[in-house]
Amino acid sequence: MMTNLDSISLVQKKKRPVKVLQFGTGNFLRGFADWMIEILNEKTDFDGSIHIIQSHGKSIPEDFVRQNFNYHVFVRGFQNGNVVDEYKLITSISGISNPNLDYGFYLDLAKNPDLEFIISNTTEAGIVFDEKDTDPQKVPASFPGKLAALLYERFTFLEGNKTKGLTILPCELIENNGDKLKENVSRYAVLWNFPQEFIVWLDTTCTFCNTLVDRIVPGFPKENFEELEKKTGFVDHLAVVAEPYHFWAIEGPETLKFIFQTEKTGLNVHIVKDLQPYRLRKVRILNGAHTAMVPVAYLKGIRTVGEAIEDTFTSAFISGTIFKEIIPTLDLPQEELEQFAAEVLDRFRNPFIRHELISISLNSISKFRVRVLPTILEYHSRIGQFPENLIRSFADLIRFFKGNINGESIPLKDEPAVLEFFEKVWKNENKEDIIETVFSNKDLWGMDLSQIPGLGAKVNHYLKIDEN
Repeated sequence: MMTNLDSISLVQKKKRPVKVLQFGTGNFLRGFADWMIEILNEKTDFDGSIHIIQSHGKSIPEDFVRQNFNYHVFVRGFQNGNVVDEYKLITSISGISNPNLDYGFYLDLAKNPDLEFIISNTTEAGIVFDEKDTDPQKVPASFPGKLAALLYERFTFLEGNKTKGLTILPCELIENNGDKLKENVSRYAVLWNFPQEFIVWLDTTCTFCNTLVDRIVPGFPKENFEELEKKTGFVDHLAVVAEPYHFWAIEGPETLKFIFQTEKTGLNVHIVKDLQPYRLRKVRILNGAHTAMVPVAYLKGIRTVGEAIEDTFTSAFISGTIFKEIIPTLDLPQEELEQFAAEVLDRFRNPFIRHELISISLNSISKFRVRVLPTILEYHSRIGQFPENLIRSFADLIRFFKGNINGESIPLKDEPAVLEFFEKVWKNENKEDIIETVFSNKDLWGMDLSQIPGLGAKVNHYLKIDEN
């Protein structure tokens, strides 16, 4: 068994043309997109490698070079009733570079005729326009600026070849990420006085896809890396742990399926005409269940998602909330929704991830407004009554923001104005007055909830029950 540091660099890897430029070296892309491309190379004729563009930092990370860009993804969690604990060696990365170290080399990457995809994860703050980026001959500060310069170099070198446009797949967690990236790239084209022909090429030849990504990638296994390295036989300083669940919805043309052949692999990747139903599914079921469980479980003395899913009461509460109250408000096929819900519950059960409820509680009011309140109102509209579990959660949320339980302080994490509001609210001992004050605050909910007949009385019912 090989255990010396350099051994992983000696792994035989097939030389493949660079088909993907990836902006970002972080754990998520390496445990998500790069893992998928490795599988594409194994199971289809994709036959492409990835060149990574370092978004931050001023020197290439030594571990990447030392390991010849090889590393392992450890997939650990709970799936279909079983514990999953497996790993895959990733060999599809062929290089890494930094525009700040060699801008000329970076621009030369655009000249590669084999290039097909741009993938990025530059964080939610990465897709921005910086008006100080006035000179494309210098390295732009922003990611859209760097991308605009790269695409113009490709357009110029390949003389506007309409068969050499790229497909751009941003993974940043913002709505309409592809549209926003294209908008900012186009702004740079105007700022830099690029010719109209380039703007037309950009618009008609390059495809900027809105995407929705979902996978928990905790990153390097600090606590048990020696145990995991024994399984592989390699010392690996770039190892990444990821949960079994993965989902990538790409809003793109039907033709994309022929070049990004994930349907042949069993990967949970969907090329769709409209992302909105999938975004709504994720926000209402996964995020909504997370947000709804926090006050209910926390007030019962539970402190992690794992504990909540093991507890008889809260487990039934979570399952009932999803299947009986959230799913009836969504319009995707029932079978698809129930499959997704089962996968969500498996993710909650993951024994390898400790997810603190207090961490999920960050900005709970705004999260409840976006993730849970619409389900309550939609359920009432469709069914003609209020959903019992979500109403209980609403009542417990208000109690949660009292800031203490049985003399124990709750470390609330929210906007100062929200915390100040609830501190004043809870100086009143009359439950009806508390509900009226909370519900009539439009800044919290975007509407006056006190005007919805029966809602206040229903929440107050659970507030009184749980307070006794």
